[in-house]
Amino acid sequence: MRVIEHIEKRDCFISFEITPPLRGGKVTALLSLIEDLISLNPPFIDITSHAAQVVYEETPSGIKRKIKRKRPGTLGVCALIQHKFGVDAVPHVLCKGFTREETEDFLIELNYLGIENVLAVRGDDNGYDKPLDGSRTVNRYAVDLVKQIINMNQGIYLEKELLNAYPTSFCIGVAGYPEKHFEAPNMEFDLMRTKEKVDAGADYIVTQMFFDNSKFLAYLDRCKEIGIDVPILPGIKVVTRKAHLTYLPRFFHVSLPAELADAISLAKNDKEVEEIGVEWAAKQVQELFNKGVKGVHFYVMQNADVVKRVIKKVGI
Repeated sequence: MRVIEHIEKRDCFISFEITPPLRGGKVTALLSLIEDLISLNPPFIDITSHAAQVVYEETPSGIKRKIKRKRPGTLGVCALIQHKFGVDAVPHVLCKGFTREETEDFLIELNYLGIENVLAVRGDDNGYDKPLDGSRTVNRYAVDLVKQIINMNQGIYLEKELLNAYPTSFCIGVAGYPEKHFEAPNMEFDLMRTKEKVDAGADYIVTQMFFDNSKFLAYLDRCKEIGIDVPILPGIKVVTRKAHLTYLPRFFHVSLPAELADAISLAKNDKEVEEIGVEWAAKQVQELFNKGVKGVHFYVMQNADVVKRVIKKVGI
């Protein structure tokens, strides 16, 4: 089922985002995580995608620069979730690190598997741009990726000779930023880029994590004011470590309210931080539901325990 249909049919739901195992890792732990999440009855689960990136490794002959994909496996994990567990999978599809030709192949494989939901994102700059020749092209921004997927939904493929190609039917999600994307010069600029993605055909928006509900609610209002009328799902992250106090702002460009930051800084250890994080996230989720939000999207990554505690506190 398409994500947009799940949103329309459910009065209250939770969804999750997880990440594939590290290269060469076992899938056992991930299967256990998925089983934990399935018990919470999510309508869909997102799976992150990871392009190749530059890494530097120490060797007997010195430091060597290598290009690696640290977390391959998005396609396989999607197949497991959808066909082993019967829950709709939402793979992330990236611009950065992939050509349009590779993207089309990936989308064709998803279509063969019966996976009809994708999240179209530009992706982070990982220090590596794939070399191009005259036969390969790239999507520069997420809006370009959305347009490519919409073309496939209309039976338009990169090879012009495929005149009788079957259309796909992907439901397309895109990212939104209640505190603006860190590269955007201002909020108005960022909102217009989001509107461009919706106007191009995106069906719904999932936001970056936030810890202050007032910022999300203000974001909803501003989106509505400029004509963005697709569903917007709030992204929730449970703080679990003292390191998150600096890690989350640095890598995800989000702010933590003073009350939350002070509590974390005064905590004696990560166990206390986890308790603080669970309480904070539970209050966030409860308030959002009270404000009429239909669903929330948890950034789980690889730990379901704290999310399960949040959900239990809220009573979903």
